[in-house]
Amino acid sequence: MWERLFRLQEHGTNARTELVAGLTTFLTMSYIIVVNPGILEVAGIPKGPSTVATILAAVVGTALMAFYANRPIAIAPYMGENAFIAFTVVLAMGASWQAGITAVFIGGILFVLITALRLRSWLAKAVTPSLKYSFVVGIGLFLAFIGLMDTGIVVKPVGPVPVSIGKMTSPQVLLALFSFLVMSVLLIKKIKGAIIIGILGTTVLACLGKNAGVDLPDVSLPQGFFSTPPSLAPIAFQFRFGEVFTLGFLPILLTVFLMDFVDTMGTLIGVSARAGFLDEDGNLPEIEKPMMADAVATVVGACCGTTTTGCYIESAAGIEEGGRTGLTALTTAVFFALALFFTPILTAIPKCAYGPALMIVGILMMNSVKKIDFSDMTELIPAFCTITLMIFTYNLGIGITAGLVAYPLLKLLTGRSREVSMGAWVLGAISLVFYIFYPYG
Repeated sequence: MWERLFRLQEHGTNARTELVAGLTTFLTMSYIIVVNPGILEVAGIPKGPSTVATILAAVVGTALMAFYANRPIAIAPYMGENAFIAFTVVLAMGASWQAGITAVFIGGILFVLITALRLRSWLAKAVTPSLKYSFVVGIGLFLAFIGLMDTGIVVKPVGPVPVSIGKMTSPQVLLALFSFLVMSVLLIKKIKGAIIIGILGTTVLACLGKNAGVDLPDVSLPQGFFSTPPSLAPIAFQFRFGEVFTLGFLPILLTVFLMDFVDTMGTLIGVSARAGFLDEDGNLPEIEKPMMADAVATVVGACCGTTTTGCYIESAAGIEEGGRTGLTALTTAVFFALALFFTPILTAIPKCAYGPALMIVGILMMNSVKKIDFSDMTELIPAFCTITLMIFTYNLGIGITAGLVAYPLLKLLTGRSREVSMGAWVLGAISLVFYIFYPYG
C-alpha cells in the first residue's frame, strides 16, 4: 500500500527508512509544541488551547504535505512569525492577539489564491540568494535574543542602558544554562532529539526543585501526565476583521505576507536541495504543491488560533536519515497527533527549559551566513540591513522589508539595474509601501 501511495521505489527508498526519517524529523522539531505556546502566551493566548492549536496545525499541514505534495517536509507554526505577533503586533503596537491571528488568516487566504495562480513561485525566483539567507540569519539571531531574555540571562535594567546581563547565580538562570549545555553537547554528538531532550530534562529538574522549595517563580508543577486535549473554544475562530481592515493595520498584513513568503521559499529550496529534488536550474519541480500545503495549513492554523504555519527546516534531519517521500511527513504527523494527549506535561514546561531552545535554533540558523555573497557590496549591504534591523529594531518585518527595498535601490544607483528581476522590483515596491504606512511612534 505504501509503495503505491507514495511511490517509494521510484524515489529509491522503503517503508522502514521513511518511518525512521519521520520519527527523526519529529524529534528534531517537537520543541515547537512547547515553544510556540510559550511565546504566544506573552500575547495573552492561553497556553493549553494554544498547545492544541499548535499540534493540530502541524498534523493537518504535514499530512497535506504527505498526501498532496508527496514530500518529506514537515509543517508547523513558524518560529519568528509567532514572535512577530506576540512581541511586535501585541506588545509593541498594542493590537489584540485576535487581530494578529486575523491577519494570519487573511495572509493564508491570500497565499492560497496567489499559489493557485502561480504568482508565488514567480516571486520566489525573484529574491536574490543573499537576501534569502539573510532572512534566515536575522530571524535566528532574533529568536536567540528572545531566548536570552526569557531565561533571564539578559535583562532590561532600569536606566539608560537598553540591556544588561542577568543574575547568573539565580536558580532560573542556572537551570537555563544547564539546558543550553545539554542541548549543545547532544547536538555536537549528533544525538537525535537533542533539543527536546534538553527541554524535558531541564523541566524534570525544575519541577523537582520547585517541589523542594527552590525559588522558581516561572515553574508550575504538572497536574497529571495524560489528559484529553484542552478545548480550543477560547481561541478558535476568534477573528476581529473590524480591527484589521484599517489603514494603520496595513503594515502588519504586509509583514505577515512577506514573512511567510520568504520563510517557506527558503525552507523549500534548502531542504529540497539537500534531498536532491532541484532541477538543473536550481528550481523545485511542482513547487506549487508544497506551497499550497503550506498555505492551506496557515488558514487551518489561524482558524484553530495559532500563527503562520509553514515548512520546517528541521525536515532536513529526516532527509539526512533517507526520507524522500510523503511517508516521512505522514509519520511525523502521526507523532504530532499522539502528542495531543500529553498536554499536561507539555504546558508545564518553564521558560528556563524552552528558552535555551530558541538560542540553539538561532545557532543552527546562523549557518546560512556563509551563503551570503560577501564579495559583492550590492548583495552584502541589503543582507546587513536585513539582519541588523531585525534585531536592533526588535521587529522582523522592518528587517525583511529593508533588505527588499535596499537591494533594487543599490543596483539601480550603481548602474546595475539590469540585474534586478521584475519580481524583485515588485517586492521592493510592496516593501516601500510598508514604510509609508507603518505606524511610527
